[in-house]
Amino acid sequence: MSTTEYFNVLLLTVPDVGEFLQELEDHTSRDMTLLNAASKIIPAQESFDFQSPQEFEDKACKALDELIPRLKGCSFYVRMHRRGFKGRLVSPEEERFLDGYILSRLEEARSSGRVTFDDPDAIVTVETVGQRAGLACWSREERQRYPFLNLG
Repeated sequence: MSTTEYFNVLLLTVPDVGEFLQELEDHTSRDMTLLNAASKIIPAQESFDFQSPQEFEDKACKALDELIPRLKGCSFYVRMHRRGFKGRLVSPEEERFLDGYILSRLEEARSSGRVTFDDPDAIVTVETVGQRAGLACWSREERQRYPFLNLG
């Protein structure tokens, strides 16, 4: 675990995100007050460092390439929460850019996909803390199983 320059924001590295979520689910099923210690828990399945908006987009697209098979034929949207890079990364603009990138990659793969905010099959989360970014893809089933993720 490491602290950040942002108020009440900690970074935690775990060897296995799935195992971490299962353990957290087990503990919170016995004692829901554990969630009072954290207002938000957003595990990242991929992470990277970046120095510029262009490098962020390049590396985010590369990380998204790994998720394309999970998004084939799915409805989805990208949700970005940014801490740092104020004025250099604009969350709604990056969300639209990454939505468009996913749609173009799905089209290249001769598959369908659509952006929707109404109970999508998947939500792609992008979190930045300074010059570090984390990215993950959460299915409807995962969001229902792990409501403490608070993804929408």
